[in-house]
Amino acid sequence: MAIDIILPSLSAGMEDAVIAKWLVAAGDPIRKGQPIAEVETDKATMELEAEADGILGRIAIADGQRADVGQIIATVLAEGESLPAAGASSPAPAAPPAAVAAGPATPATAATTAPKGERKHAASPLARRLAAEAGLDLQGVTGSGPRGRIVKLDVERLLAAPVTPPAMPAAQPQATPPGIGPHEALPLSNMRRTIARRLVEAKTSIPHFYLSVDCELDALLALRAQVNEGGDKSPRISINDFVIKAAARALRLHPAANVIWNGDEILQLADVDISVAVATEGGLITPILRGADRMSLGTLSAEMKALAARAHQGKLRPEEYQGGGFSVSNLGMYGVKTFSAIINPPQSCILAVGASERRPVGRDDQIVLADVMSVTLSVDHRSVDGALGAQVLAAFKDGIENPMSLLL
Repeated sequence: MAIDIILPSLSAGMEDAVIAKWLVAAGDPIRKGQPIAEVETDKATMELEAEADGILGRIAIADGQRADVGQIIATVLAEGESLPAAGASSPAPAAPPAAVAAGPATPATAATTAPKGERKHAASPLARRLAAEAGLDLQGVTGSGPRGRIVKLDVERLLAAPVTPPAMPAAQPQATPPGIGPHEALPLSNMRRTIARRLVEAKTSIPHFYLSVDCELDALLALRAQVNEGGDKSPRISINDFVIKAAARALRLHPAANVIWNGDEILQLADVDISVAVATEGGLITPILRGADRMSLGTLSAEMKALAARAHQGKLRPEEYQGGGFSVSNLGMYGVKTFSAIINPPQSCILAVGASERRPVGRDDQIVLADVMSVTLSVDHRSVDGALGAQVLAAFKDGIENPMSLLL
């Protein structure tokens, strides 16, 4: 019998994706495990693999078109089988989806409304309590938990979902602002739409506060030159590698800041996983250095280079950009002196790093020139207090100005 190919959820929170390119054509034979399509998510382009042998039948979503998670994008036929006539009813699918992601897939998290009259699914106690407090009716809602169980995340998504007036669908383009001259309307990519949504969420829902400090780099630059002496260009240690290592060391020294705000609880993280902002052609993405505090400087540098390369190629796996407890954003290479970054939810802190420049500084009774770098820590005041944020920043400064501590 014909098997529908369903678009799976390829990352946490994914709601839709673009079928960038079909690698096979309708009528072509396919084999289990064979890549059949390239799917562009909000973070990367991933291959979709066939889960069964057969013939690729009707392609429902063409190249470049967008599909929702759970939507049928194509059909696989058995040998000698033909598609049912248009309008013919199809039996309820009993077989598993005919395609899976080439990387780990994450269950879809969006709650949907079940058809009228269908029995509502069970809800977890926490989900029922949150719904009751918000006056939300869960009747007819299908959750993302096992067997459609409604969980906390489903309730939060329903509460956060914007109410769109019927006369103005969300997909309808907005009117061009008056007075705008000749221009080109550029469609939003999945990544840009996700960045916009998350930044609005972060800036409007997280009570940011900011702490800044100047770090002298003379000792770090001297050590870096010594470490890189005699090496070729590719494995050279960068200033950013020292920055990441110093941030990881500061979190290990002050683990109370290595936390995630999770509504009615704070999650204390056991590992120091640093997300590092990488600017790509499609937008900003934050690959993660897992256990950065335990890495040697050389290992950290090599892993960061590999992650950045895959980010630019759109080849990061979901586990390489999902999660992390702390972010570092460095715009120093663009000559930016200082800036304040927006927190990457659900994390509690992000460190904004500016450019190094020669500045006058006071040493004892003298004014001398030194290489100085300004950094600003953005902090979620719900989970990290001012004194704790200051301790983290002081530990970071100490690591930068005493770089030998980063080699231990």
